[in-house]
Amino acid sequence: MLADHVAAKGRLVVISGAGSGLGRALARRLAADGDTIILLGRTLAKLEAVAAELGPRSHPVVCDVANAQSVRAAFAEIAERSPRIDVLINNAAIYQPTLVKDAKDLQIEAAVTTNFAGPIYCSRAAIPMMGRGGHILNISSETVGLPHAMFSLYQSSKAGLERFSEALRAELEPDGIRVTMVRAGQMTDEESTAPSADPEVLRRFAEENLKRGLDFRQRPISTFGSVADLIRALTHLPDDLNVPQIVLEARRP
Repeated sequence: MLADHVAAKGRLVVISGAGSGLGRALARRLAADGDTIILLGRTLAKLEAVAAELGPRSHPVVCDVANAQSVRAAFAEIAERSPRIDVLINNAAIYQPTLVKDAKDLQIEAAVTTNFAGPIYCSRAAIPMMGRGGHILNISSETVGLPHAMFSLYQSSKAGLERFSEALRAELEPDGIRVTMVRAGQMTDEESTAPSADPEVLRRFAEENLKRGLDFRQRPISTFGSVADLIRALTHLPDDLNVPQIVLEARRP
């Protein structure tokens, strides 16, 4: 039973977008501490692969954070196994380069619902299962403060997430629940994929950003593992400290 693992090992951590990228790196790092990890994601096969790697303290739960009912069902499944969530990491996000004039309905809806509404849905579901000492971490992006081209949907949805984090922190402070916004820089790992599978979109994305002085081939880039190490530290703050927001920048080693 999941509850038995939690009792034996300590914290229960829920991570959205846990099937790949930063979410997977976070699951690996926190599982190494002995935390019980709930892996949320849309693709069961990816979640099962991560769970198989991490062992019995990790549990895949299919969840599309863009869908309110899917989030309700996922957190109901969690609640059946354990009454308490200690840490929620709202990491799931999508980014599809496009000019607004070319944006398809589904691209607009996906950006808003996944990157902005998704963390709201997950936070709403998790808060009743959190007590004093609980912690919600919302993963934002450095693109909010940079002049990226063709990223208006991603940037604006992440900017909304940052403002939501500020409001949620004030709301939950009396309950003893921390909220931290992490604005992360460019990062990668051996399995990273491009933001679009369309070569023409990628070519134009690179060209338009070069016009604005952003050459992705020259910009520093960090690893998911390094960022996961820092976020792990944020989940272990002393009781008398809080980190409302933190900005991470990649640097050349």
